[in-house]
Amino acid sequence: MLNKIIAEKINKQVNFEFYSAYVYLDMSNYYADNNLNGFANWFKIQTQEERDHAMLFMDYLLNNSAKVELGDIKAPQAVYNDFRQPAAEAFEHELKVTEAIHDIYAAAYELKDFRTMQFLDWFVKEQNEEEKNTEDIIKRYDLFGHDAKGLYLLDSELATRVYTPPTLVI
Repeated sequence: MLNKIIAEKINKQVNFEFYSAYVYLDMSNYYADNNLNGFANWFKIQTQEERDHAMLFMDYLLNNSAKVELGDIKAPQAVYNDFRQPAAEAFEHELKVTEAIHDIYAAAYELKDFRTMQFLDWFVKEQNEEEKNTEDIIKRYDLFGHDAKGLYLLDSELATRVYTPPTLVI
């Protein structure tokens, strides 16, 4: 049976992952409204990833006889001033997600909950990828996003992203 502290932290993470999906959906809509459909695609896929991460955390709770407790999901309140800002905020958001996962991992370590630590290993690696991907978008935008042709090419590149569901065995 899952320790109560770990179950509470994972339930909190479930809601944070769903909130993350909302944040990225809002960013996707911002880019779509501005006819940057590649950026919109990238963030829509990010929405799908976050939703699936929440589902993986829920499955882990259920598979370990813990109750899933869904909470309210606050609507994003962001107002963007330029095309770089959502990407920069996405990077900052991913740092917060990493911090939250590390918090669960630290609690599992303290409680010698090796099963949860093993489960979280995938998320720790995933967060490295998430941070790198969002940081790369910012760096590319900074390099050539201010030029119309460069922005067009970056948008076209982001349009090629396709969704691949996670393959994590719980």
